[in-house]
Amino acid sequence: MNLDRHHFIELVEKAFEVHPVVALLGPRQCGKTTLAKAYKKHFKEKTVFSYFDLEDPRHLARLESPMMALEELEGVIIIDEIQRFPDLFPILRVLVDQKKPRRFLILGSASRDLIQQSSETLSGRIRYLELTPFNLLETNNPKKQWLRGGFPQSFLASSNQKSLEWRMAYISTFLERDIPNLGIQIPPRTLRRFYMMLAHYHGGLFKASEIGNSLGFSHTTSRSYLDILSGTFMVRELSPWFENIRKRQVKTPKIYFRDTGILHALLGIEDEKQLTHHPKLGISWEGFALEEILRFHKTPIEESYFWAVHGQAELDLLLISHGKKRGFEFKFTDHPTLTKSMQLATELLNLDSLTVIVPGKENYPIATNIRVQGLENYLGVVSH
Repeated sequence: MNLDRHHFIELVEKAFEVHPVVALLGPRQCGKTTLAKAYKKHFKEKTVFSYFDLEDPRHLARLESPMMALEELEGVIIIDEIQRFPDLFPILRVLVDQKKPRRFLILGSASRDLIQQSSETLSGRIRYLELTPFNLLETNNPKKQWLRGGFPQSFLASSNQKSLEWRMAYISTFLERDIPNLGIQIPPRTLRRFYMMLAHYHGGLFKASEIGNSLGFSHTTSRSYLDILSGTFMVRELSPWFENIRKRQVKTPKIYFRDTGILHALLGIEDEKQLTHHPKLGISWEGFALEEILRFHKTPIEESYFWAVHGQAELDLLLISHGKKRGFEFKFTDHPTLTKSMQLATELLNLDSLTVIVPGKENYPIATNIRVQGLENYLGVVSH
């Protein structure tokens, strides 16, 4: 099985129409290199391509004098695993400003905040695109993707056991090699303990002091570890929204694992039967659906929130874009009912719409501006 990701190739093409450098960022093993090769194949013989993999010692040796290695090249120059060589960014700026017929497609496994030089030196010259693991529109298989997650090798594995083995190995490599390769010196065992504890806070408030006290370090250390996991696309931090109302609103961020397959591996969930009987069943599905909605709307993190009033009302997801407020609730149930919390959220936040997302293909109103929709229905998934 090979899933077509042509829409990402189109995004890269459009980005190159405006910017000479396009950065394709996403977690390790989400398909960035595969996509770059597909992008090259898309052009056939029309464009010259050069490829550098910064994990290949031979390619690193060629870039010991990067200006000499790159200055004479034209066409599309692909540089993979850019986070291993951040000092290359100032040189890319010089090369871009020479106005020669060339473009740079750089691939990285860390956010632009962790690769700070790109923001500082290539301002106005670079476009960032995030490549995620497979989404539901690509897989058309909600149950399998929810259990295994969207990483290609996990989703496409021949069995649930093989998928789990891949994910466990991925977690170890991520903690023991990928994080140190970013120049972050944290003992892998310490970060693993934090990572595993974080799995139990999935879909809940990030209680930095509580986690730190349990693991024997400060709340500031907890905060810095979360920043690392957010910056490597493993965890999503959802900020609270504050409305100008006379109520005590929640001010602590929520956290979600961005890939439920990784979450399930950390929780020891091996198959659908274990997932069905696990106490984290509902909150796992909430995170899965929330991530799909955010990917579908391509919503920037600065326009995505949750909202809650202590002991009164809450809203799982609030998207604010183009002057509109769209609210989402996620319920792992067949027939959700209208609640006081939904009504309060709609009133107090002055929502343009509130969609209650459930599994499947439901689609019906339960109140003015409040509608129940199955996740597949909302995304327009066509089942095979």
